[in-house]
Amino acid sequence: MEEGEQQWKGVKSAIEDPEEARVIYCALDSFVQYARIAHFNCTHLRRQSFYALPEAHWKMLAAPPFNYLDTLDKVDNAIESNAELARAIVRVGLVNFQPQDVTQGSEPTIPPRWRGCAKRLDIDKARSTLRQFYRDWSAEGKSEREICFGPIFRALEAQKESRPKDAPPMRVLVPGAGLGRLVFELCAKGYVAEGNEISYHQLLASSYILNCVEKPGQHTIYPWIHTFSNHSTRDNHLRKYAIPDVHCANELTRLEEEGVAIGDMSMTAADFLCLYTEDYQAEAWDAVACVFFLDTAPNLIRYLETIFYCLKPGGLLINHGPLLWHFENNAPGGHGHDDDDGDYDTTGIADPGSFELSDDEVMALVTKVGFEIVSRETGIKSPYLLDQESMLQTVYKASSWVARKPHATA
Repeated sequence: MEEGEQQWKGVKSAIEDPEEARVIYCALDSFVQYARIAHFNCTHLRRQSFYALPEAHWKMLAAPPFNYLDTLDKVDNAIESNAELARAIVRVGLVNFQPQDVTQGSEPTIPPRWRGCAKRLDIDKARSTLRQFYRDWSAEGKSEREICFGPIFRALEAQKESRPKDAPPMRVLVPGAGLGRLVFELCAKGYVAEGNEISYHQLLASSYILNCVEKPGQHTIYPWIHTFSNHSTRDNHLRKYAIPDVHCANELTRLEEEGVAIGDMSMTAADFLCLYTEDYQAEAWDAVACVFFLDTAPNLIRYLETIFYCLKPGGLLINHGPLLWHFENNAPGGHGHDDDDGDYDTTGIADPGSFELSDDEVMALVTKVGFEIVSRETGIKSPYLLDQESMLQTVYKASSWVARKPHATA
């Protein structure tokens, strides 16, 4: 970045804890392994199945108008394009996160003892993270973002209008910040925004896209190539998207030059329940903005109590999302862990116990914790990573609501 540009500093820390280092290396290695696994699953196995067909059949499919082998070659090329982004995330991640014993040099590499450490779930997360760039950082994903971000912006704007003109910028916390787009948009609108994320896949990817890309459209991704089902046309199967649609630092600089009062943004890498119950977080935030976040809770009471604790009196909890309870089918305990290896901390999201509520029960719980309901709208059609041309359309009917921490609390 050029001197004087706005820059998000990313998440930088020398990881000393061996378990923390293992988790980071598994995330990094999963991006490294993305290309090999995708080539194997998407094209290698299909070539084997293709040539297992009767010769007359595979020759028919290899010729126009099907050109099936050409399609597999194009998918391989698309995988490599996705892998360029994955490798860029790894390069930056090795420098920014500085986990212990990273090889120093012009091209940082994962130490030999950590190569191949990623497990199946790690690699699945890497693939889904690459696909998520479509939603968060492509021009075509704007329609999905507007549905979810719109209620957040409107509630914050109404709250800002009620404050004194000389009040400092509102502080907005975004738990489950993912790839950081909402944090960036809030900063551009003048808020002091802090994202919190526990997934190193998301943290590595957001650090790269917010801080390290050189220009808009630097990468080309193909989000629909990992499955061959429900494609109306082959062109749509192989549709590409340029990301990012905006260069964050340059956009913030442009806004400042135009006289727009921008805010600030930061990101924390931590368990939301542990970090935001610290003493210094008490009544520290004017608003907490949750987008597709509350249903990640094994114990929603803990989430709501933590939000209540860190909000200032009169502060807002703004929520938009469905209720796809992430831990519904998990065995009791060990939330947030992909395997049974090792001894894990059982605090924060790893607390034992879980439950799932309906939407009306969630609203009852919000008031039970102490919030006052300001507004509520249900049934909002909210796609999430939806291929608009697919023959399979899955759209959430999300709930969107605003709750306030009372000005005077016991």
